Amino acid sequence: MGLASDRFGHRKTLFAGLAIFTVASFGLAWSEQVWQLLSLRLLQAIGVCAPAVIWQSMVIDKFDKKTSQQIFATIMPLVALSPALAPQLGVLLTEMWGWHSIFVVLAITGALLAMITLSLNDQPKAIEQRSSISADLKSLFGSREYMGNVIMYGVASAAFFAYLTGMPEIMSQLGYSAKDIGLSFIPQTIAFMVGGYAGKKLVAKLGDDAVLKQLLGLETVAILMVFVACQWELSSVWPILLPFCLLAVANGALYPIVVNRALSSAAHCSATAAGLQNSLQIGVSSLASAIVAAFAVMAQSAVGYVILGCLAVMWIGYLIANPAVTEELTIPDNSRVVSDE
Repeated sequence: MGLASDRFGHRKTLFAGLAIFTVASFGLAWSEQVWQLLSLRLLQAIGVCAPAVIWQSMVIDKFDKKTSQQIFATIMPLVALSPALAPQLGVLLTEMWGWHSIFVVLAITGALLAMITLSLNDQPKAIEQRSSISADLKSLFGSREYMGNVIMYGVASAAFFAYLTGMPEIMSQLGYSAKDIGLSFIPQTIAFMVGGYAGKKLVAKLGDDAVLKQLLGLETVAILMVFVACQWELSSVWPILLPFCLLAVANGALYPIVVNRALSSAAHCSATAAGLQNSLQIGVSSLASAIVAAFAVMAQSAVGYVILGCLAVMWIGYLIANPAVTEELTIPDNSRVVSDE
């Protein structure tokens, strides 16, 4: 979707994606067999990729770097509400009108958004201004600033996914009920939103570079606390849940900063950059979830080691995106040598 958006414009690509999503949702509402359900869900997922990617590109294209960071910091915490609210809305619709009504509502929502999309004033790049797909991808993979920030975003998200995959099994092994497991996701959702809006205020006051360094420190402390808690035989989930809420605060503030930095460094192909960023983030997060799921019997230890690995890669991403820091760590201070002589 990102590649198409950079070549045909945001409006056309976004409308096409929403149209696919809407048609698939209507089909799902009337599906009667499993193969129909799975096939249409795949089509629905393909369609929803368009808004998931293009909104980020639109922010980069329409606003300067400072303003776009504030917009990301406003929207991203709201996205965290969806995992908490969507299941509740789904249960309500199912109880009132049956499970088919969920997809009817999604289809109506998609149709309304598609109509709104048609009102957008958007022009694709002129042919002479477009670069080839291979050139765009080569520039993205060759950009330290882009790749470093994408790595930080991906592994920070992977730590979150590893926890979300392992926590139900951990709580089940500790004897918690299904209701308790569901309620345990509320504190981290609130923490993520608090982090997002606190980070927005801090960035406006201190700048994103200073805040990013502080957030990496907070991520380090929180992950180490979770890792240590995961090595002990626990009788309660709180020794893991509390430090993870600290990690959720850090992630809520970190996401807008690194996403804005990555996409702002690739303004010439912002939609392609957003698409690649989201693909890498989903891929790394899925890998983290798969590893934890593979060791579900020892989920507590698995979660601890996976998020510790995410922390190590996160710092690697920071050093890639900030080569000046690497140089300070490796190059001796010549001025001091001269003064000593």
